[in-house]
Amino acid sequence: MVDEALSAGAVARRLGVAVTTLRTWHQRYGLGPSEHVPGHHRRYTPADLARLEIMRRLTTEGVSPAEAARWARQAPDPSSNGTVAPGRTHAPGRDGGGSIPVGRAGPAARGLARAAMRLDAAVISETIAHALATSGVVATWEGLLRPVLAGIGERHAATAGLIEVEHLVSRCVSEALAAASRVRVPTGPARILLSCADEEQHTLPLEALAAALAEAGVSYRMLGARVPVAALVEAVNRTGPAAVVLWSHTRATADPAQLSALLAAPRRPLLALAAGPGWRADALPAGVVRPVDLAEAVSLAAAVRDSLDQSTRD
Repeated sequence: MVDEALSAGAVARRLGVAVTTLRTWHQRYGLGPSEHVPGHHRRYTPADLARLEIMRRLTTEGVSPAEAARWARQAPDPSSNGTVAPGRTHAPGRDGGGSIPVGRAGPAARGLARAAMRLDAAVISETIAHALATSGVVATWEGLLRPVLAGIGERHAATAGLIEVEHLVSRCVSEALAAASRVRVPTGPARILLSCADEEQHTLPLEALAAALAEAGVSYRMLGARVPVAALVEAVNRTGPAAVVLWSHTRATADPAQLSALLAAPRRPLLALAAGPGWRADALPAGVVRPVDLAEAVSLAAAVRDSLDQSTRD
């Protein structure tokens, strides 16, 4: 539990609820911020947040808001080690299938996961937009979006469920990344080409890279999903990019022959990046670089762009 008092917006993001929901819980059930400094808005203390966690959990499990609020108000203050003392704060009987695991990701990721389980598109979009505006694309992808998307995939693999959750969250993420890409439109020639491997349909990591490149002022072209190798080579020959990023999410789409064809193109790029977990490092053609994460992919693409620009000026 945190030690500092929090604003309504920060609490809403941690819980994965709307600020208007917090206001309702305050007005109807007395679960409001208790810290007050004259001349400032009231803020939520750790004890307030602990009670709201109970309120959110019980209402998610189907307990009526009035009953959930009664249990939340009866909860003891957080103990000195930051936990809530034992008490009856759970509605009976649900297994772990009703939540999305996010590993060691922070409170914002847990809040986003809860909003995803409720299919609350407004809160999902608001949470992502806030993170992008305050933390930037790379930090938002690594600390917020990737853990939640991975958790949805893990839960789907275990239960064959959450397809509706995955679709809604993916749409919200895609829209947020597209909006972030439009905040700063890079100038100059598009020297970076982004493409999915043949039959690869997972585009969100590539969209994250596009938004991060735009944030860094690097122009790019995006080809998107399921690009046949002949079409990729044709695009390279027509545009002459300095770097090509080829994304593969699974081994099924990571055929190294696609990279070999890229390197054999008449206007082969200075840098070929094999991005994504599908590629095997020991199977890549000589000269292909496999970035370890989004930040390294952005750094490599920006470096080759800068090198080419410098040689052009010289």
